[in-house]
Amino acid sequence: MSEPVDIGPVHDYLLDLQDRLCGALETLEGAGGQRFRRESFESPEGGVSQPRVMADGEHVEKAAAHFSHTRGRKLPPAATERRPELVGRSYEAVSMSSIVHPRNPYAPTSHCNVRAFLANPAEGEPGEPVWWFGGGFDLTPIYGYREDTVAWHRAAHDACRVHSVAAYPRFKQACDDYFFLRHRGEARGVGGIFFDDLTEGGFARCFAFLRAVGDAFVDAYLPILRRRSRQTYGERERAFQLYRRGRYAEFNLVWDRGTRFGLESGGRVESILASLPPLASWIYDYQPERGSVESRLVEDFLKPRDWLAEAEETGKTETE
Repeated sequence: MSEPVDIGPVHDYLLDLQDRLCGALETLEGAGGQRFRRESFESPEGGVSQPRVMADGEHVEKAAAHFSHTRGRKLPPAATERRPELVGRSYEAVSMSSIVHPRNPYAPTSHCNVRAFLANPAEGEPGEPVWWFGGGFDLTPIYGYREDTVAWHRAAHDACRVHSVAAYPRFKQACDDYFFLRHRGEARGVGGIFFDDLTEGGFARCFAFLRAVGDAFVDAYLPILRRRSRQTYGERERAFQLYRRGRYAEFNLVWDRGTRFGLESGGRVESILASLPPLASWIYDYQPERGSVESRLVEDFLKPRDWLAEAEETGKTETE
């Protein structure tokens, strides 16, 4: 007997996650601070898009939290290029995608996306509905801090245990592989976890994992954002922040499958591109000064590393 598949509770959880994240960021901005602009749009196919965007805050220069419930008669190419057997199927998808671009260069940019897909056989065609979950979260610092990165990966590790003990190494590697600017030969940030086409363990177990990922993102990121937003910075740090944001924009526009899916499925362009930073810069052939804190980002933090194993080994050394 097949396990029942109900996308309704996923829909409700993602709306709640959007509420909690936006509420936490508005609390950070304080009384009288910036608030999210809330909108809702319906599509002719019966879907709904509910983007929320905050701009020009004291601590958050720009943040977007976008909930969508998409329906379509045919899966777009971005969803079928790795699963050609699903070409021609109708689909239903729910997702919550968020991005936070802090004002302070010492506070890292963060991204989280959690989603569920349901692909149904074409009308009159045999076959069972096909479902899967996807998502994850990643961190993109401008100035790297080991303690922040270790805490981030520890939260990812603990969330993965809801699915399986072996999930973290697998999904961490998938994140390192996915969030990589191939044209630059450079990682986007210090990673996190990324998963797609997840069905292992059944619908209920995968949904529980999705909830663990969404909850862990909020719990892990807000303390980092609060702590780093208090640091003093100047023009040098701001200029480097804008330069690194250029890399972020490059990834979203060139490589991100979510951006492609949104555009190919006829989504609202303003919502899809809300993840882009409000300001960015490109400096021809820029090379940070050797030995500077700016050079440490690429040399120390944007390299594949097992942050948790290194932290454990350092802890052992310090107690010996």
